[in-house]
Amino acid sequence: MSDDAALARALAEEAGALLMRIRAGGGDGKALGAKGDAEANTLLLARLAEARPEDGVLSEEAADDHARLGKRRVWIIDPLDGTREYSEGREDWAVHVGLSVDGVAAAGAVALPALGRCHDSKSARLGASAGLRMVVSRTRPPALAQIVAAALGAELLPMGSAGAKAMAVLEGRAEIYVHEGGQHQWDNCAPVAVALAAGLHCSRIDGSALVYNGAATLIPDLLMCRPELAGAALAAIRDAYA
Repeated sequence: MSDDAALARALAEEAGALLMRIRAGGGDGKALGAKGDAEANTLLLARLAEARPEDGVLSEEAADDHARLGKRRVWIIDPLDGTREYSEGREDWAVHVGLSVDGVAAAGAVALPALGRCHDSKSARLGASAGLRMVVSRTRPPALAQIVAAALGAELLPMGSAGAKAMAVLEGRAEIYVHEGGQHQWDNCAPVAVALAAGLHCSRIDGSALVYNGAATLIPDLLMCRPELAGAALAAIRDAYA
């Protein structure tokens, strides 16, 4: 449908606004994160049921009944990506609303509510590069990312959620994002849809395509970078495993 990106953006922004109100109401720690996760999930599921009743849905915060496996179109959502960062009052968390069509991340939006920004697959534009920087987890950076950063001479930028890291690459605040060690479809479907639309390289770390709406929700690894860095990054990854 031609307005899938617009719908994704509207839903991501609405859920983001709800999460900001919840956080402004006070509280912290696991209880605040759990409340945000639950209420944003309820909102997104209700809006999708109304707007796209024939489509499948996979959400981090809802039981997976596998009915989606018989659908060509499946919305893959993370109502609050970066629950820890959200509950700590940080800015590096996101809302993911992605759409897989025939296994491809075809449309989506990533809201960064604490920064007042939202990127979608229709309007996404790649920001100007200003160096060679790699975003990594602020709590558990994978060893592979550190090896590749050293090989490329990239500066490491610790950051919170997967969506925040991906949008940092999109905006030109970083140039490369390498993840290994396990993400799930909801962690990167929406970010990948937006990034691909803007012209970024997105793949598995062996260069193969990212495939969504699989029965298993795990996606073990991800490479997202500016297209001119893809060859060098993939070579560095191969060398790391040689």
